[in-house]
Amino acid sequence: MMWVSAGLIWLVTTTHSFAQTARTITLEEAIEMSLKNSKQLKLSQSNIDLATLGIRQIKENQLPGFSISASYLRVNTPNINLKTNQESSDTTKSGGFPAVHQAMYGMASASLPLFSGFRFKYGIESAKYLQQAAKLDADNDKQAVVQNAVAAYGNLYKARKSVNLVAENLEREKERVQDFTNREKNGILARNDLMKAQLQQSNVELALLNAENDLKITTINMNLMLGLPEGTAIEADSASFLTLKEEGNAAEWEQTALSHRKDIAANGIRQKAADSDIHVAKADMYPSVALTAGYVALSIPGVVTVPNAVNAGIGVKYDVASLWKSSAKIAQARTKAYQLKTNEAIILDRVHLEINTAYYNYVLSKRKIDVYAKAVEQASENYRITKNKYDNSLVTTTDLLDADVAQVQSRIDYESAKADAVVAYKKLEQVAGVIN
Repeated sequence: MMWVSAGLIWLVTTTHSFAQTARTITLEEAIEMSLKNSKQLKLSQSNIDLATLGIRQIKENQLPGFSISASYLRVNTPNINLKTNQESSDTTKSGGFPAVHQAMYGMASASLPLFSGFRFKYGIESAKYLQQAAKLDADNDKQAVVQNAVAAYGNLYKARKSVNLVAENLEREKERVQDFTNREKNGILARNDLMKAQLQQSNVELALLNAENDLKITTINMNLMLGLPEGTAIEADSASFLTLKEEGNAAEWEQTALSHRKDIAANGIRQKAADSDIHVAKADMYPSVALTAGYVALSIPGVVTVPNAVNAGIGVKYDVASLWKSSAKIAQARTKAYQLKTNEAIILDRVHLEINTAYYNYVLSKRKIDVYAKAVEQASENYRITKNKYDNSLVTTTDLLDADVAQVQSRIDYESAKADAVVAYKKLEQVAGVIN
């Protein structure tokens, strides 16, 4: 018994300590922490970095090229038989050939592109457009992270409220069962009515278990999103769900989306990049001009030494085959531009549907709050009246229990509706491209 008592004391102390350390987080704090901890945004930033490196790579290709090579060769003494006239042969035989056993040479060459068919100009232009598109994609991902944080925050609030309301209801059910048990022992209550009350208590206990499980899962998800340790107890601030904004009208929201949606802007930027890529594909059909320079040093001992052979000039290169080999590449670039143009129409249709869906969902959410607020009043009054009637033996135990269930459910629905309305408005802001 002492061990059991000590265990109960430890459990109560631990539970009390956990409740004390629960951290209340506002909606703004949740959004800020989710943005800092988001792995998706880190990935989006890496895409921006890659696009920036693409610009750098093209610019580096415009820099002068410079290469150095050197060789040292060992050679044998070959047999040489010149098939010339006899006089020359006699002269060669008399004079002989110098013995060559080694050779050394070194070369250095440099080139600076002057003209490459506008490849660099349009290549840099396309890369800059893609960099802008990557930044817009990152902004779009940021808005999605904000919306996910708001939705998770709303789920946390609903889960916590459900646990509190069901736990409160369970205490009433326990009190009712205790009261019914005493009355049944005194013979003033049918055992069947006691069984109904006990069944009701069991159902509420199951509901509490489910609500607590949902809260655990929601808390784990929220901690992951915010970058907090898994065991951190957090609560949503109810003040975040008190104020609702006017819905305006769907047409205004759609116009806002057309001017603020990041995916629309990114697609337009990519169309410009695709137009530049067409010019890049056509660059092969132009000649290439480069400024060139070189240096050669040659040494064949006993034969020749060239210490300072320097050259400089302008080189022109033109691949005639590009006239019939570039058509597929150009057609491919044009097809990509056409795909992006078609994708614009798809995005506009999607925006129209998303705006109207989010708008009417928000309108519905606000109306649900009003309906559930009335339902709470009606359910509370209905329970009060039913309880009075039950005390005067005018209604059955089933009627009393049903009224109690309706009262609790209406309060849960009302709290859920408040959270859903905030999430719905943030969703409307997200699809309009103005969530912050």
